[in-house]
Amino acid sequence: MLTNIPQVKLGIIAVSRDCFIISLSERRRAAVVEACGKSGIDVYECKTTVENELDMLKAVDEVNAAGCNALVVFLGNFGPETPETLIAKKFDGPVMYAAAAEESGDDLINGRGDAYCGMLNCSYNLGMRHLKAYIPEYPVGTAEDIAKMIGDFLPIARTLIGLSDLKIISFGPRPQDFFACNAPIRGLYELGVEIEENSELDLLVSYKAHADDPRIPDICKEMAEEMGEGKYYAEMNARMAQLEITLLDWAEKHKGSRKYVAFADKCWPAFPEAFGFEPCYVNSRLVSRGIPVSCEVDIYGALSEYIGMCITGDTVTLLDINNSVPADLYKQDIEGKFPYTLTDTFMGFHCGNTPACKLCADRAVKYQLIQHRLLEPKDSEPDFTRGTLEGDIAASDITFFRLQCDSEGTLRAYVAEGEVLPVKTRSFGGIGVFAIPEMGRFYRHVLIQKRYPHHGAVAFSHCGNAIFELLKMLGIEDVAYNQPKTLPYPTERPF
Repeated sequence: MLTNIPQVKLGIIAVSRDCFIISLSERRRAAVVEACGKSGIDVYECKTTVENELDMLKAVDEVNAAGCNALVVFLGNFGPETPETLIAKKFDGPVMYAAAAEESGDDLINGRGDAYCGMLNCSYNLGMRHLKAYIPEYPVGTAEDIAKMIGDFLPIARTLIGLSDLKIISFGPRPQDFFACNAPIRGLYELGVEIEENSELDLLVSYKAHADDPRIPDICKEMAEEMGEGKYYAEMNARMAQLEITLLDWAEKHKGSRKYVAFADKCWPAFPEAFGFEPCYVNSRLVSRGIPVSCEVDIYGALSEYIGMCITGDTVTLLDINNSVPADLYKQDIEGKFPYTLTDTFMGFHCGNTPACKLCADRAVKYQLIQHRLLEPKDSEPDFTRGTLEGDIAASDITFFRLQCDSEGTLRAYVAEGEVLPVKTRSFGGIGVFAIPEMGRFYRHVLIQKRYPHHGAVAFSHCGNAIFELLKMLGIEDVAYNQPKTLPYPTERPF
């Protein structure tokens, strides 16, 4: 279970225009609550129906007293546009608006609510007040339809709540030649996210202070049970457990007024020699419990991971969009077996930060081959470059995603759905063969054209719609996706 993301307590308030029958809105509200219950969605039903501004204040007080942190405003009939939109202004949390469809052709006099019309005025009024609210793709429906809309709203609400209480904690500057992981702080503040930047020395001092911590043996036992005999370096577990405790304690002591944390840590080149191991396996363990730890001080990578976690309620990973799939591997293992061209495929890789639960069964703690070449004597046995979690990433639906503040201070994002193929990579690290439709065009006209860094967050499901709607709620105007062949990119050659 992820312990670093919010729990949503959802309330529903019905509104009614005073020239309509109030019982119609109340009956329809009760039907929505019943439909939500059948779908496994827990909703607090506010008994105050809003017809005027005083009702609005009473209803907001009621849902606040019930502990609600997200809200559905339900137009059971046309609705009073001023009081209903003031709900979003007074309530401190994400708000969704939806409207009731008419129920029967035999009841279009007293049973007609005109919420289809009222939703237009509601949207107009929200815009005049500069209020942000979630309005579903088609926001008018039956009780069952609206229950489904509410189900779609829940992960968006959870993410908005999480971001409003998130602090990203970083250690160290980005490694040389990794300036692509640019991190203007302004963009974080625009999103309501706090940042605390520290030196690698701060982490090292705290790490040394945790030597012989009495919690270390229990974490060593957990690590051994998680990996299985022969899949880890027993003599290194205590060192890695010490880092895990250090980071957890730092999060608890430094999150301040915030409830949730994510880390962006410098993991090379000085780290392994100073600490005596690579931190990748520890990072994977933290992310598996809901605390993202991005590599190479990638602050917006950590932010993207946290968003993916809140959206899916599942663990995530951060990978390099790393290398092309060789043509011979494609012909042997992919062509004719999966509906992808060679340029639809690529390999996503990192040294070993992906949670063990998302890797194939042959995963193991190993050493970082590239760092071994760079930092340890030639032809020597790996020593302090050990500590990566390696293995092929298990086949799964995925959503590749990144929210980035570019060097000009503009927030922009991309999101693309695809899958990890059940194809052996024949390589090292935490790595998988990824396939995204029209990836070649997306790579050129989004990732290169808009100067995105090489890191992307990976959620292990198709959640593009939820992320797209979230980004709209956050006010991100430039949201790119992998466009189909029939829809050219602005920079794509027309001939």
